[in-house]
Amino acid sequence: MTEILPRINSPADVKGLTLAELEQLGGELRAFIIEHVSKTGGHLAPSLGVVELTVALHYVFDAPRDKIIWDVGHQAYAHKILTGRRERFRTLRQLGGISGFPKRSECEYDAYGAGHASTSISSALGMAVARDRKGEDFHVVAVVGDGALSGGCALEGLNVAGHREDTDLIVILNDNEMSISPSVGAIADYLARVITFPPYDKFRSDMQELVKSIPAWGKPLFGAARRLEESIKNLLTPGMLFEQLGFRYVGPVKGHDIPALIRTLEGVKKLNGPVLLHVMTQKGKGYTPAENDATTYHGPPPFDVPTGKPRKGSEAKPYTRVFAETLVELAAEDESIFAITAAMPDGTGLSLFRERFPDRFFDVGIAEQTAVLLAAGLACEGARPVCAIYSTFLQRAYDQLNHDICLQRLPVTFALDRGGVVGDDGPTHHGTFDLAYMRHLPNVVVSAAKDEEELRQLLYSAVYYDVGPWSVRYPRGTAVGAGSSGEWRKIEPGKAELLREGEDVLLLPVGRLVHPALEAAELLSKEGVDAAAVNARFVKPLDEDLILEWGRRCGAVVTAEDGCLAGGFGSAVAEMLADRGAADVKLKRLGYPDEYVEHGTPQQLLDKYDLNAVGIAAAASVLIGRK
Repeated sequence: MTEILPRINSPADVKGLTLAELEQLGGELRAFIIEHVSKTGGHLAPSLGVVELTVALHYVFDAPRDKIIWDVGHQAYAHKILTGRRERFRTLRQLGGISGFPKRSECEYDAYGAGHASTSISSALGMAVARDRKGEDFHVVAVVGDGALSGGCALEGLNVAGHREDTDLIVILNDNEMSISPSVGAIADYLARVITFPPYDKFRSDMQELVKSIPAWGKPLFGAARRLEESIKNLLTPGMLFEQLGFRYVGPVKGHDIPALIRTLEGVKKLNGPVLLHVMTQKGKGYTPAENDATTYHGPPPFDVPTGKPRKGSEAKPYTRVFAETLVELAAEDESIFAITAAMPDGTGLSLFRERFPDRFFDVGIAEQTAVLLAAGLACEGARPVCAIYSTFLQRAYDQLNHDICLQRLPVTFALDRGGVVGDDGPTHHGTFDLAYMRHLPNVVVSAAKDEEELRQLLYSAVYYDVGPWSVRYPRGTAVGAGSSGEWRKIEPGKAELLREGEDVLLLPVGRLVHPALEAAELLSKEGVDAAAVNARFVKPLDEDLILEWGRRCGAVVTAEDGCLAGGFGSAVAEMLADRGAADVKLKRLGYPDEYVEHGTPQQLLDKYDLNAVGIAAAASVLIGRK
């Protein structure tokens, strides 16, 4: 059998295929994705689940003229392959290669860039409104995962779009009963009920024919028929949420049946106003390990295809696991401790907490704002809530962090996982801004752990120091192997740690860059430079006295942070030196410049920006006038 995929260079090549060839193309796409993701790592299960839907979309619609917007973006691998990026797919998520998410600057077929969930409906509506304003007539299609409907932005988009009955917009609900972990909440329960009522589609068709058959003069009978339809509809499909919001609801449709998808999409594109097509898919479809465990295979590292087992990696314990075990240990002794996450119980490690203390665990879905507000309410009543949220995702709850937590000085602990560069997922997922966006808020303690033992002690201190909100940041990946003392020790807010004395230059790192800075001090020592080193620990409050003492003694300071330079840790040190009359102390700040950091492995990116031992040592040498 002749392969079809090698001759598909654009969606135009898809349109000329027969139904049998489209089915074959779907199988080849699935095998291609599995083969390449097994080598690069990436979002496997979600992309496998939408292969047939992607083929059908590009068969029916005319991209890039028609706009297809992928919510979250990790559903888009098949889309990338069909839109001219097949040959470059081997570079997926690698430094200099193609992005793992839709990216407008990468390809004209990527109508909208997306790394976070729940954005597609509102952005699609904006495109549709602009289209109508200009008198154009292309289609706008938003493909939203069912888990994304737990996000406020998606519900807000539905609310606004549903009231624009003259704006043509197609929303495709890809319902696989999951986001990353199984979907939670009332929306997920509602969708589960909808699919148990397939008789509704036949009933609706019958009622439409009945209404059409009523003569124009029979208005009372026409009204009665409409009221009957609404009453029975609400009985058969509980609430008919989407229709009540103003959408024409179609489905559910089998998401792996290409002929059925094509027939339905051809019909849907002819409808006027906002339409929601409900498509049922299986996450991980076609690869048994991913079908059986879609959570593990949501975004796996490189793996062996026959067995599904990950390729051998580090034996060290991940920081996420250290955090989770520490919190469970604390909660076992203190019933006031609650754990909260936003659709990431596995990603944050809190599935371990959920197993031990289900009555004190909350997964609010893709709704970071609600997670923070829930924590605020718990704290008001004497609980000790711990919010575990990726650094990049906490940005979505900035207003609540500001007005509801910091303003009220509520004792909520924020465990910021994935602080700093996270690697292959790129700029939408790097946690490079939290040190900056946290430090300018009043009443909050901002800290970063240098290793797993310090993470344990900072978490303990955050929970039990009554100083208000406290954030503890830690990076993605394995810990440095520092071990644990097994004892608890409170670390005073703003208390730094002198690691090494010296006279020529002060190395002042925070978080994951502490150990590279110590290595840099050794490199400098071999060149005759006597470097002091201080583990800052805290971005806010700073240990001003210790930094001033050693900064003045050395006359030169190099700060190093795995975060943005604008407003970050180095900025805090510069401001402090100026305010304390030490502006004569020479200062060099190392971090990320005013740009978005691309994708690549964490170490590649740290090396690129000189955030390693050699880079820190070189910066120190230049600062003090050495070669």
